[in-house]
Amino acid sequence: MKILIVSDTHGSHKALTDVVRKEEPLDMMIHLGDVEGGEDYIEGLTDCEKHIVRGNNDFFSRLEKEEEFSIGRYHAFITHGHNYYVSLDPETIREEALSRGADIVMFGHTHRPYLEQDDDIVVLNPGSLVYPRQEGRRGSYMIMEIGEDGDAKFVQKFV
Repeated sequence: MKILIVSDTHGSHKALTDVVRKEEPLDMMIHLGDVEGGEDYIEGLTDCEKHIVRGNNDFFSRLEKEEEFSIGRYHAFITHGHNYYVSLDPETIREEALSRGADIVMFGHTHRPYLEQDDDIVVLNPGSLVYPRQEGRRGSYMIMEIGEDGDAKFVQKFV
């Protein structure tokens, strides 16, 4: 199973389309918010299962602010992250995810890639495709792959 994880595209359809075309075929796409009116475009971009949450710049969006669902044997919790103070550090969102029984928590908002894996939980942020803020300022996203053994592997990619 191959899952594309993106965030903070801020209405830039070209960047997202380029990544989707590069990574297809996909089994699932997760967008962690700040689509800025791109919900319908994203829904029609590819035929795979999609999970999209509302970000702090998605003012009039119909999207939910959080979602929980299964990815293989994993319980995932996704949110944009701004309500959990992720710009300060990921500890609050990590604790919230653990309290919900999540195995994986995904967030955006900071525009900086982040991946922490330990025995309790995976905490990740794919960064931003169009407005990166990490050193080198390259757009980024993540691929999550579930192997035949059911184990998840995460790969950070740059555009």
